[in-house]
Amino acid sequence: MKILMLSWEYPPKNVGGLSNHVYYLSKALRKLGHEVHVITCCEGETKLETVDSDVFVHRVVPYNINTSDFTKWIMHLNFSMIEAAVRLISEKGKFDVIHTHDWLTSYAAKTLKCSFNIPMVCTIHATEHGRNNGIRTELQSYISSAEWMLTYEAWKVVACSDYMKEEINQVLSTPLDKIYVVPNGVDAEGFNIDFDILEFRRNYALDNEKIIFFVGRHVYEKGIQVLVDAAPDIINSCRDVKFVIAGQGVMTEELVEKVKYFGLQDKVVFTGYMDDETKKKMYKAADAAVFPSLYEPFGIVALEAMAAGCPVLVSDIGGFKEIIEHGINGMKAVTGSKDSLSDNLLELLRSDDLRKHLTKKGIETVSERYSWDSIAQATMKIYEKIKEEAQGTEWQVEVKKTKKRTAANTRNKKNEVPKVLEDMDQAGIKTGEEAASKPKRTRKKVNN
Repeated sequence: MKILMLSWEYPPKNVGGLSNHVYYLSKALRKLGHEVHVITCCEGETKLETVDSDVFVHRVVPYNINTSDFTKWIMHLNFSMIEAAVRLISEKGKFDVIHTHDWLTSYAAKTLKCSFNIPMVCTIHATEHGRNNGIRTELQSYISSAEWMLTYEAWKVVACSDYMKEEINQVLSTPLDKIYVVPNGVDAEGFNIDFDILEFRRNYALDNEKIIFFVGRHVYEKGIQVLVDAAPDIINSCRDVKFVIAGQGVMTEELVEKVKYFGLQDKVVFTGYMDDETKKKMYKAADAAVFPSLYEPFGIVALEAMAAGCPVLVSDIGGFKEIIEHGINGMKAVTGSKDSLSDNLLELLRSDDLRKHLTKKGIETVSERYSWDSIAQATMKIYEKIKEEAQGTEWQVEVKKTKKRTAANTRNKKNEVPKVLEDMDQAGIKTGEEAASKPKRTRKKVNN
C-alpha cells in the first residue's frame, strides 16, 4: 500500500511520545514492503526532504507563525501540510490511506480525505478531557471539538489501549465497533548499548546509592508531584538513594522549590531535558524507574524501562494496568497515594531478587507483546479492513502502484489539485513561491 502519515512531531522534533511512535510505526510498515510518506513540521536545520530507513519524510514550515496563539500556529501548520500533500499527490499519485495522529493534524487530514476520496485513519493517543480531567476552558473545548471531528471523519479510529478505547467512546461518542486497539511498541534492540555503567552512574550518584529514575513532562497528569512528596519518607527509610528527575514542564519550578523546602537538594537531581541516548543509558543504570501518573492512556515509558532491563513501579491506572502485572513484570501503587508509592518502592529497593525477577519478566513482556513488527502487522489489518469495506465505492483503495501523473492530467480529475490550492488562496492563505517570498519566519518553540 501507499501510506501517508500526518504528524506534527517527528524526529528530531520530540515533544512527547508521539514522535517516536510515528517514526517506528512508519519504519516497520516500510519493512513490510509498503511505501510510506510522512508529512510533519520542520525542526531546526533539518532538511525539508529526507529519506530515513526508506521512509520519505516531508517537513514543512507553517505559514505566518509569528504568533503566540498555539491554535493559530497549528492551523498554519495544517495549511502547509495540505499544500505539501497536494503537490506530492500531483507528482506521485494518490495515496491508498491517510493515517493521522491526534487533533493537531485533523484539519489537514479531513481536507485531504474529502478532496481526494482517500480513506482516513486516526490514532487518538490521548484526549483533552482525559488530560485535564474535564473540559473547563475555551481552548480545551476547541481541542475536544477537533478530536470529535477527527474521530467522526475517520473510517477507523485507533486507540493504544482498552482504557483509551473506552475513553474515546465515552468522551467523543465514537461507536465501539469503529475503534480498534493497537498498543504502542518499543524498539528493544535500541537498548542493547555498550557503555561503562559505573562511570555513567557517577555523574548522578555515589557508588553506594540506588538510583530512582523518573522521565517525563513535569505536568500534573504525570504525577511527578506524588513522587516528590514521597521522597522524604523513602529517604528516611533508605538513606542510600538518589532521585534523578529528567524532563521539564510547567511544574518544574514548583518541584525544585519543594525539594529545597524538604532539604533534599543533595538527594534529588533535576537534569532538565534528557536526550534519547542519555535516557537509554539511565534506564540501564537505574535501580528502579517510577511513573506515578494520574492519567496515562498507554505508558510507553514503562516499556522503554522494561526493554532496558530496569524494574518499574507505576500507578494502577490507564494503560499501565494493561502492561504491568503486580509482582510479575513490575510493581503498581495506588494512584495518587504517596504512601502506597513509598511502600512499594521501598520493597523494590530492598530486594535484589525481586528486582532481578521483574527485570527478566519485563524483558520477556516487551519481546512477546510490544515489538514494532507486530504493531505494524496489526495496523495493516486495519488498512486491509478498510480496503475490503471500500470495494465498489468511490473510496475504493488503489492497492496497485499508481503511475506518475502529470500536472495536466491531474487537473482533469474530480477534486483536482489546483481547486484545493485555489480554496486556500481564497481563504487568504499564500502558497508556493508567494509564501516563500515572505520575510524570514521565526519558529515557535514548544518545550518538552
